[in-house]
Amino acid sequence: MTRAVSTVDFAPVLPMWLLVALAAAALLVLVPAFWRRARGAWLRAAVFTLLLLALANPRLVEETRETRPDVALLLVDRSDSARIGDRAARIEAARQAIEARAGRLPELELRTVEVPEAGNQGTRLFSALERALGEVPRARLAGVIALTDGQAHDAPETPAFDAPFHALLPGRPGETDRRLRLVEAPGFGIVGREVELRVAVEDLGVPEAVGGGAARLSIRRDGGAPRVESVPVGREHRISIPIERGGPTVVELSAEARPGEVSELNNRAVVTINGVRDRLRVLLVSGEPHAGERTWRRLLKADPGVDLVHFTILRPPEKDDLTPLNELALIAFPVRELFQVKLREFDLIVFDRFSNRGILPPAYLRNIAEHVRGGGALLMSVGPEFAGPTSLAATPLGTVLPARPVALPRGAGGNGGGAAEGAFRPRVTAEGARHPVTEGLTGANPDPNAEAAWGRWYRSMRADQRGGTTVMEAAGGAPLMVLDRVGEGRVALLLSDHIWLWSRGHDGGGPQAELLRRAAHWLMREPELEEEDLTARIEGERLFVRRRSVEAGEPPEVSVTAPDGTVTRHRLSPEGGGRAGVDVPAEQPGVWQASDGRRNAFAAAASANPAEIADLRADVTPLQPVLAATGGALRWMGDGAEPALPELRRVQPGRDTQGGGWIGLRRNGDHTVTGIAAMPLLPPWLALPLVLGVAVLAWRREGK
Repeated sequence: MTRAVSTVDFAPVLPMWLLVALAAAALLVLVPAFWRRARGAWLRAAVFTLLLLALANPRLVEETRETRPDVALLLVDRSDSARIGDRAARIEAARQAIEARAGRLPELELRTVEVPEAGNQGTRLFSALERALGEVPRARLAGVIALTDGQAHDAPETPAFDAPFHALLPGRPGETDRRLRLVEAPGFGIVGREVELRVAVEDLGVPEAVGGGAARLSIRRDGGAPRVESVPVGREHRISIPIERGGPTVVELSAEARPGEVSELNNRAVVTINGVRDRLRVLLVSGEPHAGERTWRRLLKADPGVDLVHFTILRPPEKDDLTPLNELALIAFPVRELFQVKLREFDLIVFDRFSNRGILPPAYLRNIAEHVRGGGALLMSVGPEFAGPTSLAATPLGTVLPARPVALPRGAGGNGGGAAEGAFRPRVTAEGARHPVTEGLTGANPDPNAEAAWGRWYRSMRADQRGGTTVMEAAGGAPLMVLDRVGEGRVALLLSDHIWLWSRGHDGGGPQAELLRRAAHWLMREPELEEEDLTARIEGERLFVRRRSVEAGEPPEVSVTAPDGTVTRHRLSPEGGGRAGVDVPAEQPGVWQASDGRRNAFAAAASANPAEIADLRADVTPLQPVLAATGGALRWMGDGAEPALPELRRVQPGRDTQGGGWIGLRRNGDHTVTGIAAMPLLPPWLALPLVLGVAVLAWRREGK
């Protein structure tokens, strides 16, 4: 808008100090005349006045100004807490109404600033305002109007701008909210023990006289049946959670709703506790001495998480001279203590080329078999003794073995026993290519019919496989490593005693340490080595479901259950190595469940913004310092069908910026001068006659 403004200013001919000196001299001359009441004193004063005015050179200046409109900022809160209930609809309706009203005000530009969700940083209301102020000249800032629930997590004590800040909040004052707060939640727990969670149920906005009491807290572990406890409101409460397996344990906590509270969103909390084993106890029993006897000992001693108990039976069969066992051993072999009293303390039992010559009575071997069925683990690395009369396969322990020895005729690679002699390269089977123990081993054959790139072995035991999965095979497709699940336990049978050749680098060597490490950890149920497994995890706002299986064929569909109970079905995409997966959006906080029909997996999705849901009330407390410093107004929009909004008014600087039913936006009057025209009011051609004329009048008056 362009307009003209006229003003009077001076462009003195002489310096200002000289004009002041002349005015003082004129005053000294006039004072005695007025004192004596001389004739012509007033005319003499007029002469001096006209003379000084002529020297001051007064001008009529006309400026052409282009008025610059003031700028008002409208902050619109789009954070998670501003979307609870009908807040988003009220804020949107208020935005449209304010934009329409501001459009009717002259010389005002309204700029709308969206305040987005800020991840886990809370509501960054003033960060968005600061970015918007960077594009607004401060001389044109008329004010700021914030449509928010008041939960601003970056509110300053002193604002960095000089303009009224008004806050319009949805709802009415006095809202209440119940929240479940995690005081302490460990990320790890020891398998077989309990961990302790510390939680507190708190009622916000409730007077102390009304609050207190108890609330019901529901505790659900891995999607199982809930356990309900009564917890005091406003005080810390401790919860014990047993860790029964390795890997993640998902715990969902839910406090009952309080009547009239804003939202139940922060009544829930989800905790993921990773179960880890404290110390894995392994019993290693070595039998007949051989070149690879120390292979297992080196492997297990190298693992700092393993407590190893190792006994070696040093009595070979050719030294059977009927010497009593208690005279052969350096120390008494604690048979009863190991295989009866403390047997269940061992996570894994390893027999390395052990043949039973009456050292272990059948009752103790039966104990080992029952221990495996009940959840224990057994690994046997066998040689020619496996096919002999003292083979463990002929004892009660044979009932849990996946294969039995068979005799081979002499010649054609046989030795009359169960051992096949001759060079061969172990190969990974089709099932082994999908099993985590042998999948992806360095140097493995790319397909079941190809040759591997690792070193050769020279002896394997022939066996009749009765169960389990053959993950490696010897020459002619004979089973070489068989893995099996027996009851609740697991068994691994390595039908060769030549794996030590790989550790010596013979014929190029092979991944001996990695293979034995994987086998031992699979036996001890390490979660990452489960061959039949379904896992789920949440990263960002996506749920990643991964399935692993040794079964060939198209993977089945998985059903995904969201925290609100919504079920969707998804097809898994093969990823190689027996793995298949899919990822889906997971925006709801809470426990997500995935199922392939046989297994279930759970994943915890915490709130993306814990600070945002810590207090869900519409509360002006965080904004109070800014409102007080800028003189801004707080107004509630109510809970009616239409938001109750104040009128917008323009106010002059220094005036009140709020009233009973209105809020003010400052009128700054900022402008740009586009043209100036100046006209002398006392030009020389007019000043000289006036001065001379008045001087003549004064002389004549004084001369009479």
